Amino acid sequence: MSAHVHAPADGLVRRSALAAALRQAPEWLVIWGPLLLAAAHIVVFAAWTVWISFTASTLMPVNDFVGLRNYNSVLATRNWKIAFDNLLVFGGGFVAFTMLTGLLLAILIDQRIRGENVLRSIFLYPMAVSFVVTGVVWSWLLNPGMGIQKLVNDLGWAGFRFDWIVDREMAIWTIVLAGVWQAAGFAMALLLAGLRSVEPDLVKAAQIDGAGPLRMYTRVILPTLWPIMVAVLVILLQMAITTFDLVRALTGGGPGIATQLPALVVYDFMFQRGQIGRGAAAAVLMLLTLLGVLVPHAIFKYVRRRRAAHG
Repeated sequence: MSAHVHAPADGLVRRSALAAALRQAPEWLVIWGPLLLAAAHIVVFAAWTVWISFTASTLMPVNDFVGLRNYNSVLATRNWKIAFDNLLVFGGGFVAFTMLTGLLLAILIDQRIRGENVLRSIFLYPMAVSFVVTGVVWSWLLNPGMGIQKLVNDLGWAGFRFDWIVDREMAIWTIVLAGVWQAAGFAMALLLAGLRSVEPDLVKAAQIDGAGPLRMYTRVILPTLWPIMVAVLVILLQMAITTFDLVRALTGGGPGIATQLPALVVYDFMFQRGQIGRGAAAAVLMLLTLLGVLVPHAIFKYVRRRRAAHG
């Protein structure tokens, strides 16, 4: 008797679960379908690039395995050495100045000043512009024959010089300048969100203790922002490592190869020299550099969650 009672009930439960799953199927397809396709696209083409980097591919991919020959060739080239040195300079300057500028802007807006929404929109606007547009506009501004230098010279200051873009030693800093202009608003937005999330009781306690504005930020508020600062740091490093279009539009890697970055080396090998194997090897080296930033950050977040879970 009991088995006959439970059988229809079990069937009803299974039908209800199936009906609920069918109702949710469109939602799952809309959300997970594109995500899985994007993930498969990244994984498949990354694996293909890694394989090509171990082959003798030139204009067309081939399957002739050559081991680490392409990596040794790339690492021995002058272009790669200059590009990696430039990456250290550009990455360090871009991240440091973007973080500092973003933090100063965030602190300014955190004072609840009038016109806050307008200022926030102005500071965020450059991030809505593509790096290509940024590079082209800054190339005009920095061009000694038509930009800032010419404007100041025409105003009567004939001795003024601002020709960094044609100076082999200073050209890399023009990319830093344009990159900071573009990304500082993004850093500001994240850091401002962190400033606004600080516990009001913590701020009131510091005020009661007589802390001034400088001490308030340096001793109380900023130490609570370090998780957000780490996240901003990682994002900016990722942007620096993968920078291509800004350099291509602003300096084209010049003068000469003075502003080459790893992404331009990949482009040069693959599309200008027709050496797909070496280009793939350079791309894999870029990926390893990127993983050198992302993996420690992932470990950091994992350890932080574990510590938070264990009290």
